Amino acid sequence: MAVVVVESPAKAKTIEKYLGPGFTVLASYGHVRDLPPKDGSVDTDNDFEMKWEVGSKSQKHIRAIVDAMKADNDNKLILATDPDREGEAISWHLEEALRKRKVIKKSTVVERVVFNAITKAAVTEAMKNPRQVDMELVEAYLARRALDYLVGFNLSPVLWRKLPGAKSAGRVQSVCLRLIVEREMEIEAFKAQEYWTVKAILTTPRGQEFEARLTVLGGKKLDKFDMGNAAAAEIAVQAITSRDLSVLKVEAKPATRNPSAPFMTSTLQQEASRKFSFGARQTMSTAQRLYEAGYITYMRTDGIDMAPEAISAARDFIKASYGAEYIPSSPRIYKNKAKNAQEAHECIRPTDMTKKPSAMSLEPDQKKLYDLIWKRTIASQMSGARLERTAVDVGSSDGDVMMRANGQVMLFDGFMKVYEEGRDDQVIDDDDKRLPQITEGEKADKKSIAPEQHHTQPPPRYTEATLVKRMEELGIGRPSTYASVVTTIQTREYVRKEKNRLHPEDKGRLVTAFLENYFRKYVGYNFTAALEDDLDKVSAGDEDWKVLLGRFWKDFSAAIAETADLRITEVLEKINEFLEPHLFPSTEEDPTPRICKSCGNGKLSLRTARSGGAFIGCSNYPECRYTRPLAGEVEGGDIAGPDGKVLGANNEGVAVTLRAGRFGPYVQLGEPTEEEPKPKRASIKKGSDLSTVDIEMALRLLSLPRTIGDHPEGGIITAAIGPFGAYILLTKPAEEKGKKPSKTYVNLADESEVFTIGMNHAVELIANKPAGRGRGQAAEPIKALGDHPDGGEMNVMKGRYGPYIKWEKVNATLPKDVEPEAVTVEMAIELVNAKAATKGKRKAPAKKKPAAKKKPAAKKKPAAKKKTPAKK
Repeated sequence: MAVVVVESPAKAKTIEKYLGPGFTVLASYGHVRDLPPKDGSVDTDNDFEMKWEVGSKSQKHIRAIVDAMKADNDNKLILATDPDREGEAISWHLEEALRKRKVIKKSTVVERVVFNAITKAAVTEAMKNPRQVDMELVEAYLARRALDYLVGFNLSPVLWRKLPGAKSAGRVQSVCLRLIVEREMEIEAFKAQEYWTVKAILTTPRGQEFEARLTVLGGKKLDKFDMGNAAAAEIAVQAITSRDLSVLKVEAKPATRNPSAPFMTSTLQQEASRKFSFGARQTMSTAQRLYEAGYITYMRTDGIDMAPEAISAARDFIKASYGAEYIPSSPRIYKNKAKNAQEAHECIRPTDMTKKPSAMSLEPDQKKLYDLIWKRTIASQMSGARLERTAVDVGSSDGDVMMRANGQVMLFDGFMKVYEEGRDDQVIDDDDKRLPQITEGEKADKKSIAPEQHHTQPPPRYTEATLVKRMEELGIGRPSTYASVVTTIQTREYVRKEKNRLHPEDKGRLVTAFLENYFRKYVGYNFTAALEDDLDKVSAGDEDWKVLLGRFWKDFSAAIAETADLRITEVLEKINEFLEPHLFPSTEEDPTPRICKSCGNGKLSLRTARSGGAFIGCSNYPECRYTRPLAGEVEGGDIAGPDGKVLGANNEGVAVTLRAGRFGPYVQLGEPTEEEPKPKRASIKKGSDLSTVDIEMALRLLSLPRTIGDHPEGGIITAAIGPFGAYILLTKPAEEKGKKPSKTYVNLADESEVFTIGMNHAVELIANKPAGRGRGQAAEPIKALGDHPDGGEMNVMKGRYGPYIKWEKVNATLPKDVEPEAVTVEMAIELVNAKAATKGKRKAPAKKKPAAKKKPAAKKKPAAKKKTPAKK
């Protein structure tokens, strides 16, 4: 039987069903080889030789393919990985790995097949048209992988040495981070400008109302800022009030709205974000499942063209479902406008146009996304919507005042019967209103006139969707990288997502400031886009990949070398200058923000802490110990520096300080010593007013946990404050040897009770605690996912910090934008394998070793007789 290799087990099952007997279909589970994360994996002194390593989790999958090939009577290997550059690279890696194991012999036939959809027709057709691995695509992959390694492996250590607390830099990720930081700086530098508008509710002689906006005042057309204050608006109101108005002009014009093109990767991510608040990663993982199930075409593409047979199927469906008037006279043909069109694939569309979303049995996220793709695809081949847009001018006879009313009427809905594209930022459109019958020359009575104040708005923060759109416009990144890049800058804690908007963290600002000052060229938008163009030339066969690498490395290695002698103080001063508007914003109340507020003559600047973080400190340190976080003053005082804020001392004279930590503010007793390397600490509840934290409160917090006493039925009761508030804890010794002690937690409604609660009340609360899971008892999973390929159950569990996937001893946190019910087996495998890899754990559950045979006991030598002293 011929051996067919695909990327995922779900895909393998579907394709094996289509191919039938005579084929063994196995999964590679993604990439099987990668560059080991150590120096020299790309040898810049040896023509960029790349040293590949088969990952530990891939060894068993390679073995399975080797075993199948040894049993293969046909002596044939068919590589059927995804139809893009990454898929081509996986096929090449597989072939290379199998040749090294000498299972591919001279007589072995190796073929590469690609299909854009997992349907029986597409798979069967692909099998009839095999080819060899496309080395131009592989070389484009090798160039990208080498570039990413050279940038990440050489630039990240520079960041670690020169900028404590920074985690990593990347060829595309750092440019993406720069976009977000620069947008935030635009918002901070933005000065809102006031302006006013005047609107009136007017009535026709028939008593019908419509709204009009003032456009001409004093015979002059109004610009946006002509009415800059309330007084100017009031003058305009008086001018309208004192004049009779009549209809001067009614103009109706026909208009047409045409449908949007079918989805490609970036537009799918954008629309899923607008309509469902899906993150880029969630959109791609959901689309991957739809593709592997055979419902949609391949989801990583820059193409918007549609196969002729798909266009015909869509037009047939539209005619049968909506009528002949809903299809245009000729098919709609879409062509790319992207700056950098990658190795082109068809658009993202349903494989079967007749499969309506309402008739499909899918998981919630899959159903939403399939519905979106189906509607967009069908709408893209429908007739345009026909509208009539009307503009009415109402004014005074002297020409001093004129007002405009706009409206539109839908004459034929066309594609809008099925689908309408969302907007990134909602804009109120006056044109959408419907106007009553209005006749030129008739009188317009004034019912009400209202001035309205407005302020200009700063540019909006990026959502994941608008960030991907901007990256696409600039030619940065590719469909296969958008989701991973946007996810990486969040997992590195350079960026946080709040209400679907991306905000830069201080850490992200510092990294951007450093790179802008010392590696400006390599975070430049034009440079990054030009490099993407060069990589596209490699895939087209127009550029030698090693020449490209040599050209890049010559300049980049020189830039790295120039930073070798940089002192951290020099770096911090550069960042001070770059981030001054953010770190030291000048205001009317504080025109000299860099002057220390504590000593009055020191200069504030960026400092690094022993912990690896950064804060603002005074140049007169240690005489002046003023500190604050990067983001500004902390309510309650200067607690952010390495020594915190001294609150006082306990009875033994040991200092008590208030400090800022990674997880929030806390109080600490004393300093680390050789005898006591970890001084006692107590957390302060999140959101507390730090100005109220005094020595008395600090000592009470440091007295916790407090022992209340022995429980009548055994065990000790203590009171304490944890991350979720105050609680009491009953700890009973283990009933059997080797078992853990039994623990029962009860939350306290009033946090102050933690210092006062007595034995009787504590026993009563424990006795009345609702029955539930105690410590040591197994939790019920939210969703059972089945077994991992390496053995062991996978379950979605509810955790204190959010849902997670549990497999053996590996706990993988779910991404914030993924609902527990939407997790699939494939997604779970990817998450737990990634988590296990970061922890350095084995993927497969450890097998129990057979008990060692006991060695025969050594024969005891006879004890030497004690010599008795001779009697005298």
